[in-house]
Amino acid sequence: MNFPEGLPIGSDWLPTLTTAPVHFPYDGSVVAQVPIGTVDLARQALENALSVRAEVGRLPSHIRRKALQGALSAVAEQRDAFVDLLVLETGKPLVDCRVEVERTLLTLETSAEEVARLHGETVPLDLLPSGEGLQGFWVRKPIGVVVGITGFNYPLLLAAHKLAPALAAGCPIIVKPAPQTPLATLWLVHLVREALVAADAPATAVQLVTGGADVGATLTTDRRIGAVSFTGSAAVGHQIARDAAPIKVLLELGSNSALVVAEDADLAAAADAVVRGGYYASGQACISVQRVIVVESVRAAFLAELAPRLDQVVVGDPRDPATRVSALIDVRSTTRVRTWIAEAVTAGATLAHPKPNSSAPASAPPAPASVGGPAPASAPGSDTATVRVPAPAFTGDGVIRPTVLLDLPPGQLVWDEEIFGPVIAIRSVPDIATAFETVNASRYGLHASVFTSSLETAFAAIDQLDVGGVVVNEVPGFRSDVMPYGGVKDSGTGREGPRFAIEELTTTRMAIIRPKP
Repeated sequence: MNFPEGLPIGSDWLPTLTTAPVHFPYDGSVVAQVPIGTVDLARQALENALSVRAEVGRLPSHIRRKALQGALSAVAEQRDAFVDLLVLETGKPLVDCRVEVERTLLTLETSAEEVARLHGETVPLDLLPSGEGLQGFWVRKPIGVVVGITGFNYPLLLAAHKLAPALAAGCPIIVKPAPQTPLATLWLVHLVREALVAADAPATAVQLVTGGADVGATLTTDRRIGAVSFTGSAAVGHQIARDAAPIKVLLELGSNSALVVAEDADLAAAADAVVRGGYYASGQACISVQRVIVVESVRAAFLAELAPRLDQVVVGDPRDPATRVSALIDVRSTTRVRTWIAEAVTAGATLAHPKPNSSAPASAPPAPASVGGPAPASAPGSDTATVRVPAPAFTGDGVIRPTVLLDLPPGQLVWDEEIFGPVIAIRSVPDIATAFETVNASRYGLHASVFTSSLETAFAAIDQLDVGGVVVNEVPGFRSDVMPYGGVKDSGTGREGPRFAIEELTTTRMAIIRPKP
């Protein structure tokens, strides 16, 4: 990393009073110290953003495009270093971090291209007699200052999806990264600011403030901003929307994505997709496979296809190119996932993978405190002397092994909520109609997929599934960064993808002209 100390606020980098360590989730070692922002620094960032709002909104298209193209080139030159940094600060496997960097480059590139497509249309005002002789057209204008708050799991990509469309639209933006993973975002912001200056645009168009909930609240509740774009949990997103009203709020809040296996599915392909889609990024993706809904007539055959594939998932050090599952982001996440698994097994779910060892103790050996801590041996409130829960197997460093649960009873968090870990829950249903009803019986609705050989079933899924994206014969985690991406219900509001985010961050302004009074 090669950027100044402090935080990029205004046209300079301001020092902070405190710093905090960023830890490598796999072994707890310190990656770097990050400056910690304050409410006062957040207010300074707001004032600076507001001071350049008009200037940034009037930047010619060629300057906005040049700045984004410059940022694209700068990130591309450092792509390998970004990959290494992402592995260290997120703990995601190397293969996933490589994908994140490539997707970031595509997001910057397509945002630059969309600058040329930001235009309006004429309107036939004379459809009413009162409009005769009037000329009408609309244009798109930037919404104003944008506050972009990102999640920890894809810090570089999520930041790019906030700041690149904002700049393309002519909006100053203040980015607040997740506390666990600020480093790649800081570096990206530095490179974008350098590209802005090189294009004769103000560096203040992009700023970054770290810090806690008080910093976030300061940024999102200022009535002078134009929009908030947030990626994170439903609870936090709902609170932001309530507190920020009537400011426009765009929310990407995750899901418990379902994959449906129809009776006419290619079962080998479906099993491959469950493993590939359930365990990438160690399960820390909002559209990873979490719920698998299988038509009963093919349940046994599907499970037979799935079983041998599970042992092929490489678990371990994320720096190893072969690794597919590694440590979760922090001790709180690891403990929560372990607890939800244990609660489900206590309630009657079957732990199908990893197979519990009858000679092993119910609780796995404690992991280092920096990674996970001991697995729970029983559900909260149970009698540990009489209830023995077969805990999932863990490596010595606290990595949760790929887990499969069967036949979960109603009311289990592993099924109802977003687990954000390498855990898949499987239920069988009598027919495809019930499968679709089961998908929709969730407060979330981001992506869902169906494996089928029937066009009728595929189109029924597209028509009936209450989600933002329906994927046929591929993982629900498929996302092209140029498509409209977002959910319904508690999965959020608004859409990302450069073209669609730019539309969200601009408003239409109607022009009505009578050439001759």
